Amino acid sequence: MPSFATEVKNELARLSYDRSCCRTAELAALLRMGATITFGLRRTFGLNFTTKNAAVARKTLQLLKSEGGGIRTEITVRRARQLNKNNNYTVRVVPSPDVAGLLETLGFLHDDSLNMDTDMAILKKNCCRVAYLRGAFQGGGSVNRPEASYHLELVTGSYSLGKLLYTLLKRMDFPVGFIDRKDDYVVYLKEGDAVMDFLAMIQADEAVEAFEVARNVKEVREQVNRLVNCETANLQKTVDAAGRQLEAIRRLQAAEVIPRLPKKLRQTAEQRLAHPDASLAELADMLGVSKSGMNHRMRKLRELAEELPAAQL
Repeated sequence: MPSFATEVKNELARLSYDRSCCRTAELAALLRMGATITFGLRRTFGLNFTTKNAAVARKTLQLLKSEGGGIRTEITVRRARQLNKNNNYTVRVVPSPDVAGLLETLGFLHDDSLNMDTDMAILKKNCCRVAYLRGAFQGGGSVNRPEASYHLELVTGSYSLGKLLYTLLKRMDFPVGFIDRKDDYVVYLKEGDAVMDFLAMIQADEAVEAFEVARNVKEVREQVNRLVNCETANLQKTVDAAGRQLEAIRRLQAAEVIPRLPKKLRQTAEQRLAHPDASLAELADMLGVSKSGMNHRMRKLRELAEELPAAQL
């Protein structure tokens, strides 16, 4: 069964956009997250993009062909040697003079110098910022299944890219965190509403629906647990009260006081002894009195038991 993050990436990879600026932003984020720049003859550039997700590899290839002009691409698959391990997919852009134009469009190349720090120049529009975050998730994102704890993260080996992603989400009012983990930098969301809002923003509609269903199930389960806990607490109170009543009545029985009690109190004591597990309401029904009346009788029996001389205890 594929992970939930894989399902989300597969859904995102099927999306397409009319605006070239959004395609450029998404491609830039994908390449920032999973690509390396290579060098060919005569100072030409190339690219190698690697992912474990076949749909993301296809999406990257599609974006490269639509935005890259005359560049030449290749794709290779390295089979996993272990069971339950994903294959590695590498999309290669063959070094050529045309690649420089693509790198300039993406903002990776400026005045013949590589820009390794920031992509803010292509993120002036809100639609482009959303597309960039969508690409970043496909390239290095993960999210827990909604049935588990809420957690979504974007992982990159670049500190500057991690800070850029953190800044984008912070400006969008997401409760985002930023930490380093070994050799990586992690931008994360841990609140359920924030995770759902992020997935909705990047148009992972099926994932949002799954979150809503899981959240409803979780809320119903929590409500049932609260009711069960409340019922258990009430049952415990009933058991404890019945135990105190029985203790008092048995003390009266041992002192041979019960036969001398008024009829109503004697009947109450006899019924409690005959039905030790019954609730106060059930005893009241048996004797045809109100619950408050039964409570008054039990209180009177306990008071009589407390008045017994010490020798009779």
